[in-house]
Amino acid sequence: MNFKESKAIYLQIADRICDEVLLGQYREEERIPSVREYAAVVEVNANTVMRSYDYLQSQEVIYNKRGIGYFVASGARALILSLRKEYFLKEEVDYFFKQMYTLGISAEDMSAMYREFSKKQK
Repeated sequence: MNFKESKAIYLQIADRICDEVLLGQYREEERIPSVREYAAVVEVNANTVMRSYDYLQSQEVIYNKRGIGYFVASGARALILSLRKEYFLKEEVDYFFKQMYTLGISAEDMSAMYREFSKKQK
């Protein structure tokens, strides 16, 4: 996994796990890989993955069954979508709009670009 310097590695791993939940790789109430297994996959220290799992558990995305492992929580997909939308709207939209304004990109131009992007995603 390629990590960005601008964000803590454990948060990037947590984001990856959330992406995997959203993409259906891990379903609700399904066991996810152990800390050691996931550390091997992303090639980091197991303590870093443990920190990711602790974070996701505090967000109620996953939970631990003692002696069995970690599982995706019921409602995790909806929760992840909600948390990401909230973050996007609070943290990224202002910067995005500022860039549009500064660069002279109209809402109409952006709307056309988004429609084209959406077509490619289907």
